[in-house]
Amino acid sequence: MEVFGTDHHKIIYGDALQALETMVPDQTVDLIFADPPYNIGKNFNGHIEKWDTEDAYLEWCYRWLEICIRKLKPGGSFYVMTATQFMPYFDIWLRHKINILSRIIWHYDSSGVQARKYFGSMYEPILFCVKDKHNYTFNATDILIEAKTGARRKLIDYRKAVPTTYNTEKVPGNVWEFPRVRYRMDEYEHHPTQKPEALLERIIRASSNAGDLVLDPFSGTFTTCAIAKALGRKCIGIELEEEYIKIGLRRLDLAAEYKGQKLQRESRSFE
Repeated sequence: MEVFGTDHHKIIYGDALQALETMVPDQTVDLIFADPPYNIGKNFNGHIEKWDTEDAYLEWCYRWLEICIRKLKPGGSFYVMTATQFMPYFDIWLRHKINILSRIIWHYDSSGVQARKYFGSMYEPILFCVKDKHNYTFNATDILIEAKTGARRKLIDYRKAVPTTYNTEKVPGNVWEFPRVRYRMDEYEHHPTQKPEALLERIIRASSNAGDLVLDPFSGTFTTCAIAKALGRKCIGIELEEEYIKIGLRRLDLAAEYKGQKLQRESRSFE
């Protein structure tokens, strides 16, 4: 394993399970966001993430899930993603280990045909978990969104003693609509499953405070760490693929070169 960065913003180049066990002390992390391989055959820079069996994939997942829970502080929060077909297994396993507060749907539209003989998938599930359901961070006022009933329709709530208009802002529900990262977006990096900055910003604002430690054990394009740094949090990102390590070093402004190669964003065809 190799470690880059500083005590506040750290990148670990290596296997997630090994790095978690040896490089991250127990009960030190305020917020974990985990977006692991989904076991659906995606190509990550030449590495096809596909286990021999579903049971083998789940056994691997249960190992890192268990470790992540240990790494959380007593008041820590844990957001977990996986494919729709595997989330029920995660849910059942996790509910015996940690408190699941919300089952979130990240919904997105698609310009292409998703399926022709069944209903195509237009969402990815996220579990929001906490160690202690009576003691955890949730900054509701930092993530308010427009409440259309009050802001646009200006309806009156006549159930109150003095009729008043509905609130113009509210805490988001558990269906989140953010577009997937597309090739022409400014935030795009060359990665098959990049998550939107807006998605991570909501999670980090809601479940951590300035100075807190945010951990992403499957960092990919290091969006979690980049947003955490921008919001004044500390971060640890773990990644197995060297090409993505270079993206992380550049996005977190931790190095200008890597092994003699200048770190710069890959040019896109329209540029």
